Amino acid sequence: MSVRFGPAGRLRGQLRPPPDKSISHRAALLAAMHGEPVRVRNYLDAADTNATLAALTALGVIIQSHPDELLVRGPGLRGAAQPLSTIDVGNSGTLIRLLPGWLGAQDGLRFTLDGDASIRRRPIDRIAAPLALMGAHVDATEGRFAPFTISGARLRGVEYELPVASAQVKSCVLIAGLAADGTTTVIEPLPTRDHTERMLRRAGAAVRHQGPRISVDCVDELSLESIDVPGDLSSAAFVITAAVLVRGSRLVVQDVGVNRTRTGYLEILRRMGAIVEGELEPPAQGDAQESEEPVAELDVAYGPLIGTEVSPAEVPLAIDELPLVALAGCFAEGQTIVRGAGELRLKESDRIAAVVQSLRGLGGDIEEITDGFVVHGQADGLRGGTLDSGGDHRLAMLGAVAGLASREGVEVVGMGAAAVSYPGFADDVERLAA
Repeated sequence: MSVRFGPAGRLRGQLRPPPDKSISHRAALLAAMHGEPVRVRNYLDAADTNATLAALTALGVIIQSHPDELLVRGPGLRGAAQPLSTIDVGNSGTLIRLLPGWLGAQDGLRFTLDGDASIRRRPIDRIAAPLALMGAHVDATEGRFAPFTISGARLRGVEYELPVASAQVKSCVLIAGLAADGTTTVIEPLPTRDHTERMLRRAGAAVRHQGPRISVDCVDELSLESIDVPGDLSSAAFVITAAVLVRGSRLVVQDVGVNRTRTGYLEILRRMGAIVEGELEPPAQGDAQESEEPVAELDVAYGPLIGTEVSPAEVPLAIDELPLVALAGCFAEGQTIVRGAGELRLKESDRIAAVVQSLRGLGGDIEEITDGFVVHGQADGLRGGTLDSGGDHRLAMLGAVAGLASREGVEVVGMGAAAVSYPGFADDVERLAA
């Protein structure tokens, strides 16, 4: 499906972003690990998150859909059913990395996971290594790709140092640690999203954060009646960027999650001179032990930008929005550099190569480096043209925002990919630009 996004006069109005994709995945999985029903409110209805519901159903979880909420009746920590066939994760990188944490604790059962062509290119050896240390066994294609089979076992707690900062791998190990004998500790090289830790604390798990060390103890059961999913800042970031780049724009973003481990992109935008007002979660004081997800209202307006440099330490807290940094850099005065973002090469596409090629095709002055990119801003921004998403939902929305801010507009080939995380994106953009 191809959709053309022409230059916008301005964007005005209010945006209530879709429910948070990362938190939705975790909410459904954690609810399934309860022995009692759990209500999940404001769950994201999108391709990625629906793949999680289908996978959990195959594992014996009963999921009832009601207006604005799901009622999840799970089998508890160690009671997953043996599925009748391969579990299909679709395009969901979060699901294929988090779910094995629960499956590895199902002693005596075997589970095969597979997904689409994109998923088959994403390595899973990062979760296979710690799960093997804990006692589970993962038999993967070529040792590191899907399809792969997990053999559950009686797990033991370990101390595991992440070779690369990854919230997904960290979450997998902590989830497995809930059913592992003793204490499980993950040591991360840089802070990453902490949604899993917060949710586990709310469910009664003993999660402790001491510097780079996150530990969890074995529990018999979890106890949580409901989970509320806030608006997705990563999805809202695309519309926020459009408002920052299109002259005369003013946008109010309502009920959006502002967890400090997700607001890295907003801090980068502010440093570039963007007008983004709102109360973000403040920096952690010591070894913070929060369990709630903060929500805020953001007021965004057009403003001239200056280039900036994004350091490797900032990357984990803005990983999904780094393509937008490249786009903003095309319209900023001076040079914008992102380093330490090699993880982008392992997303739905090689997002470094794809973003550089796409923006260059639209008239941007941008070059690829090993672990990021360098953008040379131009006074007239982007010309426009055609962008092929290659099935990557974030690349599709990037093309749409580029079209709104460009001189001639952008034809986005494969715009349907946006439904993976933001099914109503095109409608929201049309309404705000009307």
